[in-house]
Amino acid sequence: MKKKYFGTDGIRGTVNQGIINGEKFFKFGLAAGTHFTNQKKTKQIAVIAKDTRLSGYTLEPALVSGLASAGMNVFTLGPLPTNGLAMLTKKMKANMGIMITASHNPYYDNGLKLFGPDGLKLSDKIEKKIEELIDSNTSKHLLNPKVLGRVKRLETANDDYIKILKKNFPNNFSLKKMKIVIDCANGAGYKAGTKLLTSLGAKVISIGVEPNGLNINEKCGSTHTNKIKTAVKKHKAHLGIALDGDADRIILCDEKSKIIDGDQILAMLAKRWKSKKILKGGVVGTLMSNYGLEQFFKSEKIKFIRANVGDRYVKEKMKKYQYNLGGEQSGHIILGKFATTGDGLLVALEILFSLRKGKKASNLFNVFKPVPQILENITVKNKNIINQSKTKTAINIANKLIKNQGRLLVRKSGTEPKIRIMGESYNINLLKKCILIIKKTIY
Repeated sequence: MKKKYFGTDGIRGTVNQGIINGEKFFKFGLAAGTHFTNQKKTKQIAVIAKDTRLSGYTLEPALVSGLASAGMNVFTLGPLPTNGLAMLTKKMKANMGIMITASHNPYYDNGLKLFGPDGLKLSDKIEKKIEELIDSNTSKHLLNPKVLGRVKRLETANDDYIKILKKNFPNNFSLKKMKIVIDCANGAGYKAGTKLLTSLGAKVISIGVEPNGLNINEKCGSTHTNKIKTAVKKHKAHLGIALDGDADRIILCDEKSKIIDGDQILAMLAKRWKSKKILKGGVVGTLMSNYGLEQFFKSEKIKFIRANVGDRYVKEKMKKYQYNLGGEQSGHIILGKFATTGDGLLVALEILFSLRKGKKASNLFNVFKPVPQILENITVKNKNIINQSKTKTAINIANKLIKNQGRLLVRKSGTEPKIRIMGESYNINLLKKCILIIKKTIY
């Protein structure tokens, strides 16, 4: 089902270019509001949160205006992690939740993630229906002034979110003997992250908690891990936690300053959950999940299936097969026992709960040996270059060369103007050669 505006993780792009502008966000709000108000004749509720980008001040009012024009009552929550928005959408029995964010992208990008009343990201089918409304005649969806929606700001969203997180753990859960570094990427988790860990008694060293609208993800957070490594070493911390711009990703750093990616987190959690008999079904990874992870699960007799890249597709597979654990190498981890989407702080709590009795992170996460992997992200003007005959030919040649010695994955980014190439093999020289063959056709 080809969509015009929505990608693998909502709508995303550069602000005031293309579709990321106030005019279009009014239409997004009007279209989404119209879709949900059409389901019932009574007024519906929409909940909106955002990250810390400067552009949020221009996009949020436009979105709110569109929703209210369609007759929806709107609650704005301010900066809040994406899963906090999903959780509160469900708790408040709202019809939809909208997160204004571009996740791990630079400050000059922004976008939307849409959630339904169950806290799940909207299906492709509903997104398609909303797209049709976006491109329809705006005036016919504008309601009579008597039935316009009302708008209210809720100041307690971060506290409410923290309470929900803590309810998933025993009342006596304490981090009093732990020293933790957290890098909030100057993003949506800058309030909740430090407050949550401090409330559990941890000694917290916080970085990336001074957003200015322009520094989100800038040389910090889960996509730039040098800061967390340096801080863990400097402060002799037990663990480092790095979030991304909307705090739905997590990358860790052990006490030896070694980075722990999403694959190692998944392996540890699956092994622990299996031993505690709380792992349901198996684990969902993605096409990017390391082959070493797949082999580890095979050795542990844990079922493993791959989904397309994007946490929404991971969640869809989890729901289809009734698995309660899934995630991506990039740090999107979905704990189906507790949440409907990725949540860096929730995953951090689950891991800290495992470390609370003095275990070392370096021991806990030395779970499997990854197959050497190379990732290349190539910026392009048109992502359809991947479908050109010369690119397809190069991919076929490279696949034949690496056959039985590794694997290659070439795909369009769902969130950026990039072609992503991933390759795995113990034969590094052959892997580099194969990737170069493909890169030459894309540049």
